[in-house]
Amino acid sequence: MSIHKPVMLKEVLDFLDPKSGQVFIDCTLGAGNYSQEIAKLVGKKGKVFSIEWDVKAKKKFDHLIKDKKDLSIKTVLNNFANLDEIAEKEGIEKDTCSGIVFDLGLSSDQLEDEDRGFSFKKDAPLNMAFSKELADKTIEIVNYYSLKDLVKIFKDFGEDPHAYRVSRAIVFYRRKKRIARVKHLLEIIESSLPVKNFKNKRIHPATVYFQALRIATNDELNNLRLALAKSLDLIKSGGRIVAISFHSGEDRIVKNFFRENSRNCRCLPSDLICTCQDPKLKILTKKPLVATDEEKKDNPRSRSAKLRVAEKIY
Repeated sequence: MSIHKPVMLKEVLDFLDPKSGQVFIDCTLGAGNYSQEIAKLVGKKGKVFSIEWDVKAKKKFDHLIKDKKDLSIKTVLNNFANLDEIAEKEGIEKDTCSGIVFDLGLSSDQLEDEDRGFSFKKDAPLNMAFSKELADKTIEIVNYYSLKDLVKIFKDFGEDPHAYRVSRAIVFYRRKKRIARVKHLLEIIESSLPVKNFKNKRIHPATVYFQALRIATNDELNNLRLALAKSLDLIKSGGRIVAISFHSGEDRIVKNFFRENSRNCRCLPSDLICTCQDPKLKILTKKPLVATDEEKKDNPRSRSAKLRVAEKIY
């Protein structure tokens, strides 16, 4: 089993700049690298609340830190879209957090999980859900969604020009046989794409289709929109929101959220009176940061990562 390597860990810590006694929220615990490093810096007087929707990931991390009494980390099994409810339950008051971090990528453990189909490199049941409640969602999508809905998923979340071709192949295949495993879906994708798609490609063409299905299964983009909006109430003045995205849709949501909340005025030219509030955020990354060439070489998963940071003004 490979060891998960966090992306741009140094840059994240530099922007968050954790200090003793501060409170942070790690919205995407995963392997727990960010949570542990932040916890070391805030010490016992501080607190890190680490949210994880995947029960396997949470259990593994809880076991990892059970003897690390010096780390003040509270893990929470929940969807970060419920950030307001989590905060209320955990006693996190508004305007008290020094930073909130979102690492929107998958961990190595999730990609290698033989009980789920996050990756096409190993055959597994076609389950791309983070939570048990959604365990059958991916199979439902590929076996019962209409051709139109499949095309929309692959176009919107996969951004591949052959979305219709692959969707049609899925519909034809499922008329004869239920699509239940990774190998079934991979066979359909590979057989329906042009041969030229596989020549001199750094990334396998099936990657975007598996990613699109995972995003659709977990409603990831909508969850991100909700969590970002709710994070504003929890961050204190001078606190920072750090987001690392691996998908253009995720990055677009983060960029637009930061931009919308950093504008002085959002009125239309036709508006007679400005009713806008003062900007709540100051963008600290005019352009997203990307991994260094050295990190990309050492950790190929960092190639598509984009890091954006904003600071709360009031």
